[in-house]
Amino acid sequence: MTSLDANRCRLLNNRRVVIPAPYPKSMLPDTLHELPREERFAYAKLLAYMIQIDDEVTIDEMTVFEQRLGTALLSPGQRKEIRTYLKNPPTLEECLDELGKKSGRLALRDAALMTAADGSIDEKEQIALEQIANHLNLDEGIIDRLLDWVMAGFDWMQDGLDLLNVE
Repeated sequence: MTSLDANRCRLLNNRRVVIPAPYPKSMLPDTLHELPREERFAYAKLLAYMIQIDDEVTIDEMTVFEQRLGTALLSPGQRKEIRTYLKNPPTLEECLDELGKKSGRLALRDAALMTAADGSIDEKEQIALEQIANHLNLDEGIIDRLLDWVMAGFDWMQDGLDLLNVE
């Protein structure tokens, strides 16, 4: 047996079946969709601000942006409005003023993920991430820890591709 807890696995018709551990609400790995619509919009607005901050939007960054926009479950009209911010971005202050505590933290997390998607974080992106963390009253080491988390996530995703020999 692999590193899965033996108490959570059993054989059924000669196949290993994982018995799920009790989870608080659902199996979804995120809670963004549970936030009020206004906070989900503010979250997406901050990501729109962040994606264009270095004057270069890569395919990798846009992929993360669109994935996270989908997770926000915004109405078609709101999605259209968010996309206008890609060409005419709001100020960082406008974005921060509309975020709640939880939506702000999720936006910071996903902004770190999105800005790192192209393989590097430039100075403008780093400074903006730090400003967001400061606005949320998070400690100064949070950005480094978030970026470590992002890199671990990229490694985890690559492991899945490697496992299946996908190049």
